[in-house]
Amino acid sequence: MSNKSDDSCVIVHSHNVNLDRDYVQWIYNVKQRFQNAQIKAAVKVNSEQLLFNWQLGRDLVVQRAEEKWGKGVVEQVSLDLQNAFPDSRGFSARNLWFMKQWYSFYALKSETAGLIKDFETHINKENIKMNQLGSEIQEQKLNQVGSEMRFPTFFAYIPWRHHVLIVQKCKTIEEALFYMKRTIEEGLSRNALDNCIRADLYHVMGAAITNFNVQLPAPQGKLAQELLKEKYDLGFLSLSAEYDETALEDAIEKQMTRFLLELGDGWAFVGRQKEIIISGKTRKIDLLFYHIYLRCYVVIELKVKPFEPEFAGKLNFYVNAVNELIRKEGDNPSIGLLICKDMDRTEVQMAFEGITTPMGVATYDNVKIKEIQEHLPTAEQIRQQIAIAEETFRLNMQNKPSEIDHES
Repeated sequence: MSNKSDDSCVIVHSHNVNLDRDYVQWIYNVKQRFQNAQIKAAVKVNSEQLLFNWQLGRDLVVQRAEEKWGKGVVEQVSLDLQNAFPDSRGFSARNLWFMKQWYSFYALKSETAGLIKDFETHINKENIKMNQLGSEIQEQKLNQVGSEMRFPTFFAYIPWRHHVLIVQKCKTIEEALFYMKRTIEEGLSRNALDNCIRADLYHVMGAAITNFNVQLPAPQGKLAQELLKEKYDLGFLSLSAEYDETALEDAIEKQMTRFLLELGDGWAFVGRQKEIIISGKTRKIDLLFYHIYLRCYVVIELKVKPFEPEFAGKLNFYVNAVNELIRKEGDNPSIGLLICKDMDRTEVQMAFEGITTPMGVATYDNVKIKEIQEHLPTAEQIRQQIAIAEETFRLNMQNKPSEIDHES
C-alpha cells in the first residue's frame, strides 16, 4: 500500500513543472544531440565498413592475387571469410569483385588525387545533411607505402551500394564525383541515384548557355550554372501538332509536378502569367519560380520556336521588373531562363553582350504530338450531314399528318 502511495507521489511530483522557453530550448537541444549521436554512430560504422572494403579491394589489386594464387582466388577468399564470419554479410564473391573494381576505379587513375583534393576543398558543406559530423570523421590512414592513394574521408557519407552503382555506371572520376556530390547534398536513395545516372545528369546539368560567370558572384553563379540543363525533356506533355505557347503553358501547368521534377531540386512554383504593372501597363510573365538554394526568383519564358535575339531583351525586361516589384529584402538578384525550341550558341552569346542581367537559354524536346484519327469527318462533310438530317426531319414532319388521316 505504501509503495503505491510513493509511486503516485512520484507521478504527481513529475508533472509539477513550469515548462518555460528555457526548458523548451533545452529539451530541443537534448533531442538534437541524441539524433546527432545516432547519425555519428551510423556514419562511423559505415566508415569502418567502407575502409575494410577499400583495404580488401586494395589487397586483391596490390597482391596481384589472381596471378599469385590462381584465377579462383577471389571465390576462395569469399568462402574463407564466410566460414570465419557466418553471421556477417557482404562476403560473397560478387561483392569482393566489387571491392576490387571500386579500389581500381579510383586508385589506378593518375588524375584521381588532384580531383578528390579539389572536390573536398570546394564541396558545399552547408548542404551536406550530416554537416555537423564533418569534424568528427578523421582521415583514415592506411599502412601504405610510397604514393599509394589514401581512403577519401567523404566516402563515409555514401553507402556501399551507392559506391558500387557509381563505379559500375560512371566512365570518369569527374562523373563519379558529380554523382557523389549530389548523393551527399541531397541524401539520394539508391533508386534516386540510379534515376539521376540514367537521366545522364552529369552531361545535361549545367550545360545551358548563361552569363552567370560574369553577372553573379562566384558561389551563386557556379551553383546557378550547375542547376540549369542544356535541354529539358518534356516527354510527359501531349499537344496537338500546331501547338502554340499558350497551349504549352497550359500543358505544363497541368503537369506542374512533373515539370518541377524535370527542373530539379529546390524549385518552387510561384505562378503562371504572373501580372506586373509598369507605367500603367499590365505585363505577364510566362512562369515565375523561386529557387530555395539560390534564394532568388527565376523568370522562365517559353518559346515554341528557335531562339531570336529579341527574346533576350524581353527576358531582361521581366527579370528587372521582378527585381523592382517582387523581390524582397534578403533575396538574391533574380535570374532569367529562356526555354525555346532550338538555339544557335553564337547567336545567344552575341545577344547577351551588354546585358548585365543574369540569364540563361536552354531548349526542350520530346513533346508528344496527339494522333488525330484519319476517319474523322471534315468540316464540309459535317455540314453536308447536318443538311441531310435537316431535310430528313422536314420530310418526316410533312408526312406525319397524312399518315394520321389515313389511320383514322
